[in-house]
Amino acid sequence: MSERKPGKPTKLGDVVPIVLGQGKLGERLAQAAAIVNWPAVVGPQIARVTQPVSIDRKGVLLVSVTSNAWMTELSMMEPELLRAINEKVGARKVQRIRWRLVR
Repeated sequence: MSERKPGKPTKLGDVVPIVLGQGKLGERLAQAAAIVNWPAVVGPQIARVTQPVSIDRKGVLLVSVTSNAWMTELSMMEPELLRAINEKVGARKVQRIRWRLVR
């Protein structure tokens, strides 16, 4: 945090990054970025047939898929998708993708 004079309020914008960087909250927010960025990472065709659901503390991203064929295809693409997701979030936050068939 920057130096401040006694009695003068600290700007919220100066405090939030420090608080988020402490503990596990900052890491969990970085992991959640994988869900937010999913459509941009996978593109419109894959985004139409998938939906990221959650990411656990171990970095396993759960993604719903509309068909077995897509689930098979995406399973084979998992290394490429992991690389693209982790490049987008700026760190190796997603370790694995678990696919779930939804009908």
